[in-house]
Amino acid sequence: MTKGKVPEIILRDGKPTAVILDIEEYRELLERLEDMEDLIALEEVRKNSLGFKKLDDFLKEYSPSA
Repeated sequence: MTKGKVPEIILRDGKPTAVILDIEEYRELLERLEDMEDLIALEEVRKNSLGFKKLDDFLKEYSPSA
């Protein structure tokens, strides 16, 4: 987060309901969130084992388009 810029907390009935952030801080938070989502998706892909075919089997099924 950007140093020196304190988020403003909006209260309604004495309870926090919203936050005002510097736009750069907001963009940085979005980028971090996207990075975390990418890491989670990568972990899911790594959990599933990859299936490989023998080259001969692939070549029997493969038909190049004209």
